[in-house]
Amino acid sequence: MKIPLPNHVDQAVAAAVRAPSPLNTQPWRFVVERDRIEVWLDRARVLRIADPAAREARLSCGAAIFNLIVSLRSNGKTLSLRTLPSPDEPDLLAEILVDGDRFSSPEERKLAEVVFRRHTNRRPFLDRPVPAWARTTLRAAALVEGGLLELFGRGDRANALARVLHRAEAAQARNGAFQAEVALWTRRAANAPDGVPAPTKPPSPHRIPAQESFFAAEQEGGEPVLGAILTADGGPSADLRAGMVLQRVLLTATAAGLATSFVGRPFETPETRTAMERIFADLGRPHAVLRLGYGRPMPMTARRQVDEVLLRRSEAAL
Repeated sequence: MKIPLPNHVDQAVAAAVRAPSPLNTQPWRFVVERDRIEVWLDRARVLRIADPAAREARLSCGAAIFNLIVSLRSNGKTLSLRTLPSPDEPDLLAEILVDGDRFSSPEERKLAEVVFRRHTNRRPFLDRPVPAWARTTLRAAALVEGGLLELFGRGDRANALARVLHRAEAAQARNGAFQAEVALWTRRAANAPDGVPAPTKPPSPHRIPAQESFFAAEQEGGEPVLGAILTADGGPSADLRAGMVLQRVLLTATAAGLATSFVGRPFETPETRTAMERIFADLGRPHAVLRLGYGRPMPMTARRQVDEVLLRRSEAAL
């Protein structure tokens, strides 16, 4: 008979699976032994065409690691974190050791609460500006995790990003393997535990789909804010760190009443990944670009249950 997991571990993994991932692939596994939680990359859920180096998958796992940490801390636990991607074991991404008790802070409790309300809003945003206090708060959130959030709107960066986005879309429209991979993860029922529901009307291949275009808000008169998540360097460890930066920014935005979505296509196309790095070369290494603003409520995508992604060390075949 299995001994039940401690409540704080079960709750932490439930929070971790609420992290965002490309096409809701959820590319993570969690292995538990007493008070140690290991975070593993699930190679079977990495997008082989859009994400061959697993960069976006590691970014998602970094976001899941942040959710684990904030859940444990909000439950009054102290912990130590080691991020471990290495050539010897590249899929073991992190180990979290719960090693004591503490008082949680109001900030930790607030972020843990919004973990279960945060979701990607792919609809056009409303005609309502993001206030200065919210921008300041979001920038500060990125700095806490050792990253940078560069906010921008109309201007040279946005124009360059639009051009790269169009190039990425055109390249993806010509790539049958890419289209097949997207279709695999989007032909899902609305209540499926992974993937995303197919749109009711497919976008034209000759224009940016509304859910990814930062110009889409113009349809309702809005002026969205764009935010680039950056770190000082690149590589697997930086991907994880960027994911943690990203998730703190996303949760902080949710707590401030903001909606968020991703401008992901340029990162998913070989022809445009380098162009994205050139756009932000004066600031650091870009990992993600967000749209931030105010939006109407929309349904949340489902996630797999904890018992589908969690193994005990004695059960794990890694």
